[in-house]
Amino acid sequence: MPELPEVETTCSGISLYLNGLKFKKIIIRQPSLRWPVPQEIEQLLLGLQVNSVIRRAKYILISIDKGTLIIHLGMSGSMRIIQDGQEPKKHDHIDFIMSDDSVLRFNDQRRFGAVLWTAENIDEHPLLKDLGPEPLLNDFNAQYLYRRAKNRKVPVKSFIMDSHVVVGVGNIYANEALFMAGLHPERHAGSITLVEYEKLVECIKEILQRAIKQGGTTLRDFVNEAGKPGYFKQQLQVYGRKNQTCLNCNNKLIEIRISNRSTVFCSTCQY
Repeated sequence: MPELPEVETTCSGISLYLNGLKFKKIIIRQPSLRWPVPQEIEQLLLGLQVNSVIRRAKYILISIDKGTLIIHLGMSGSMRIIQDGQEPKKHDHIDFIMSDDSVLRFNDQRRFGAVLWTAENIDEHPLLKDLGPEPLLNDFNAQYLYRRAKNRKVPVKSFIMDSHVVVGVGNIYANEALFMAGLHPERHAGSITLVEYEKLVECIKEILQRAIKQGGTTLRDFVNEAGKPGYFKQQLQVYGRKNQTCLNCNNKLIEIRISNRSTVFCSTCQY
């Protein structure tokens, strides 16, 4: 599944092309995604200008005068800018043809993604209103996590992956941040000290910023806005390295399941 850095990479890429352009035509080839694609956008968006393209959690929000397009890449989705008249392929479900004849193309092999529309205040949309803070902003800090974790016995890995606590810390980056912070993923969230949370917050921000800078993790189903994979996977320290040696201490890395998600850690370096 594309995680926050992949979505940020896509969002930043397409915003360079879309800002200020108007919708010329919308082609919906497959409306049956995670939720039905609203057919009215084929007419509703015509002639309207893109004001901004931003990310909230793993949602791409395209702001237009009359409302907001809400796009989620699901497990295998991608969005690309097509400028050469390339014919759509099997899983190219939606084309947004812009005023300069470029095409924003939504592809989703597994169809778990979403393209939705709202004319209401985007912050009050049911998919967004209860989300936690963005991990790269100042309101995500050690004091906030420490307060939210008080008396919580949930594993810290599950805690930081809870989108009501903080958005966008997916499985890959939770593994990596906990390793960098030296925290065992099964420790109860409420047992972690303020000082330890200061280190964890620092690590989460560093891991995500590094991944964004390098274009997102290379996952089989993910391509960025130019159709190219990201390049962060080669630098992963623990995720996907079960039974390989720890890069810090040379002991063998262990894999367990937490909330049915693969969790790889070093029993020596993380405690």
